Amino acid sequence: MATDSSAAASPAIVATACRDKVRLRFRKDGSLRLLSHHDLLRTFERLLRRAELPVRRTQGFHPHPRIVFALSLPLGVIGRSEVVEIELNEQLPEDDLLTRLRAQTPPGLTILELRRIDPRTTARVRGLCYGLPVPAARAEELRVRLREVLAAGSCVVERDRPTRRQLDIRPFLRDLPLREDGLFLEMDLALTPAGTARPDEVLTVLGLRDLLDSGVVLERLWLDLEDEPRPGAGP
Repeated sequence: MATDSSAAASPAIVATACRDKVRLRFRKDGSLRLLSHHDLLRTFERLLRRAELPVRRTQGFHPHPRIVFALSLPLGVIGRSEVVEIELNEQLPEDDLLTRLRAQTPPGLTILELRRIDPRTTARVRGLCYGLPVPAARAEELRVRLREVLAAGSCVVERDRPTRRQLDIRPFLRDLPLREDGLFLEMDLALTPAGTARPDEVLTVLGLRDLLDSGVVLERLWLDLEDEPRPGAGP
């Protein structure tokens, strides 16, 4: 028996045919820096719902919006340029998407930019950079220590999670520049299949671990993606 070609085009097929995908860079700071990754995901779900965007959903009994973060942000850390990708069922103008999203963002969440990407593309992080301010009284001593660490063939730390072991973090240290007249330390780290260095481990090696204990807020300055030019240095 012949089939009706118009009936054969089910809603599911139509949705697949016009799927769109966008990548957002956003800032997370203020009180939102104390939001967990799970709660941040829920925040984005509410944001997309209030912006009335045609978000593509997963299949099954409990469908969820297709939202993927490039890399989770540690609790309490400011994110200056975080990355999230969102799938849509329609292709809308980028300016329209950006305007509708920015109109619904809560305090502490800022949409920096939005661009359309190939639906088959997924953000892959190859590097990341953390930073924090350094007291002026310790800047000169830090310069000496930075030269020593970068010149060293290895830099072994004790890692206790998930199991206690020794780890050489030197292969993960791409650069450790001082910015803002030597009062802001950047930790430019490689992310590899073997992992990466943790910012608290780097600070311990540099003799600055006490800054975190005293309340200095750590920032993740940017994420370096494989399919994008490496971000310019500097906060």
